[in-house]
Amino acid sequence: MVVGTQYLNFPTKGNADIVDITKEVSDALSKSKLTHGIVAVFVPGATGAVTTIEYESGLVSDFKAMLERIAPQGIEYMHNLKWGDGNGHSHVRASLLGPSLSVPFVGGSMMLGTWQQIIFIDLDNRPRNRKLIVQIVGE
Repeated sequence: MVVGTQYLNFPTKGNADIVDITKEVSDALSKSKLTHGIVAVFVPGATGAVTTIEYESGLVSDFKAMLERIAPQGIEYMHNLKWGDGNGHSHVRASLLGPSLSVPFVGGSMMLGTWQQIIFIDLDNRPRNRKLIVQIVGE
């Protein structure tokens, strides 16, 4: 078994900016030269998340609207009262979605569905430079 670690670095706009990172993760897998195993994507930090969706404009809009319904920006969060940074909703949203995703791969290809892409969601209330960890375990 071999373990390799790579990093994805990119700027985001904040406020539920959704970035399709499927190609970058696939490129990291290709670079590893491994053919069978698991690729894990992890975001260090408390206001980002990784998941999968069908990455198309309608669903991206629906996803953002869902986040606003579940953890709206305009309500009182104890985090905001304590820290005054206005991103309590960001932390709640990130906790619900989660910081990581694992995808199996066979024959050097991720086993994603036809309409399934890997996305990073920047849930903070400001633009950021993000660094994601891509760890690939396999043979």
